[in-house]
Order: sequence, then C-alpha cells, then structure tokens
Amino acid sequence: MKRWLLTALSFAAVAGISVYTIFAWSDQGINLGLPWRAHALAALVVLAEIVSRSRKITWSANAVRIRLPFFTALRTTLAGDFGASITPARSGAEPARYLVLAEAGIPPSSALVVLFAELFLELLSVATVVVIVSIVFSEAGAVLGALVGVTGLLAAFVLGLGGLALVVSRRRVGDEPPRWARRIGLNPARWRIVQGWFGHVRSTVDQMRNVDLRWATASYLASVVHVAMKLVVLPALVLPAAPYTPLTPLALWPLGFLYGAAVVPAPGGGGAVEIAFRAALGKVIPPHIFPAALLWWRFYTFYIYIILGALAAGRTAMRAVRKTEEMEDEFEAAT
Repeated sequence: MKRWLLTALSFAAVAGISVYTIFAWSDQGINLGLPWRAHALAALVVLAEIVSRSRKITWSANAVRIRLPFFTALRTTLAGDFGASITPARSGAEPARYLVLAEAGIPPSSALVVLFAELFLELLSVATVVVIVSIVFSEAGAVLGALVGVTGLLAAFVLGLGGLALVVSRRRVGDEPPRWARRIGLNPARWRIVQGWFGHVRSTVDQMRNVDLRWATASYLASVVHVAMKLVVLPALVLPAAPYTPLTPLALWPLGFLYGAAVVPAPGGGGAVEIAFRAALGKVIPPHIFPAALLWWRFYTFYIYIILGALAAGRTAMRAVRKTEEMEDEFEAAT
C-alpha cells in the first residue's frame, strides 16, 4: 500500500509541477502545439530506440547461446519500461523483465544472464556516447561534467553488482547460516531464501564465461544506438519550430536528466526532471515553444513508454511488482 501511495503522490507531483511550469510561460501565450514534422521525427526516434533496445536483448541472449525471439525481447523491453515507470528508483524494471522471460520458458539463470548482460552493455554504451559527445561538443562545459557524473554512478552500480556476483559465485554456503549471516539477522528460514539466490548467481556467472564475442559486439552496437537516440528526441521536437536554437544543450542535458532520474526514489522522478529541465533549458529554448517542448519531450521519453508497456505486457509487469512485494514480505516475515 505504501508503494502505491508513493507512486500516486509522485505522479501528482509530476502533473502539478508540469502544469505550474507551463503556466509560468503564460505571458508568452500557452501554445502546446508543434509542427507535424517534429512529432513525426520524435515518433521515429522512439521506434528506433525501442527496436535497437529489443535487438540488444536478443543479441545478448545469442551471445550466451540462449534463443530469444525478437517479439519476446520486445515484450521484455516494454514490460521493463512499464515496471520502471510505476516504481521507486525504477526498481520494478528488472522483476518485470525477468517475469516476461520466465513466462517465455527461459530458465532463471539464463534470464539473469540476459538481464545482467543488458546492464553491462548499457554501461559500456553510455560511456561510449559520453566520450563521443565530449569530443563533438567539446565546448559543452557543465553539462559534460553532469554526464560524466551520471556515467560514474551507473558504472559504480553495474560493476559493484558484477563484483558481488563474482564473490558470491566462489562461495560455497552450507545449510546453516554462518556467523556473519546471523549477525545481520539471517535466521535459517531467511538463509534458505538467500541460498536460492546464491545458486542462481553461480549459474549466471558460469554462463557469462562462455560469451560469443560476435553477438556481444552486435548487442553493444545496438546499445550505442539506443543510448544515442536519447540525444535526438528534444532536438527533433524543438528545431523544426525554432531552427536557430543551440543544439548542444538540447542534445546533452536530456541525457543527463533521463539517467539522473534513475537515482530519484520517487516514481517518474517526482517532478525533479521537470524542475531540472526548466532550470537548464529555460533560457535556451525560445519562450513561445518552451511549454510545448517540455510537455512533448516528457511524452516521448516517459509517458509513451507507460502506454506501450501497459499495452504490451502491463499485466505481466504488475504481477512482477506484486511478486516482488510478496517476496519482500516473505523475507521479512521468515522466522
């Protein structure tokens, strides 16, 4: 119940801050329309982003010799988007993706391999894109520092997760919780749950040791395309209406907003994305199209994924979120 209350409050904050930001430009006249070319370009960018991300999952599976059809990968992608959008700090993304893969007949350890490979390639591709834009947009200044900071946080998370998995895979655990486990409250019932996790992690690490580099490279390139698409959405919306708007902030700041929102506990960013957008781009985007740019950029980078995710795998994603809550409750209640 607390999770859903937080979600409701966060979305209310997003809506309230969006409305406030839009009406702050009321002296310029509130025009929420953009040229049809802007919407056509943004829709094509979203399509390319979804297809490249789905291909990344398919090719990541091929790299570890797992057969994963494209449409299953597409449902996995959209289910993760839906789960991420309605949960704090995007915590529902991986459970939703995992459940789609499990219901498609992918063994648990293989599903974990695919999901970890996606996270690792996301790290590499974000780092690659940041390096490229730092060369192309060498005059960017503060925004590059923000992107490097976001990349560092993502790298720390993924590498930390991988290091933990490697340590766990080398440990052989007994039926009874060791002394360190008892000290942190892992009684025998909870320890049995942890043992099951250890088993999945060991299988995952074993499979990661036999990666087909050809498919891994293809997946990495698809990941670079998917990250690069995030640079294009706002320019696609703004430039057809205001062609003389500076390109550098339009391309770079949104990438930082999108990845930075992942560390905000509130679902959907709780209005933090809208506030950051106004602070960074309020003097860059011409006033007469700023409300439309904010509204439609959020639509093509956030709301459309909720809609598509709900249509493609909304029920599965909701089951995954509920199962995660039940597992947390079971872990807490174990005696």
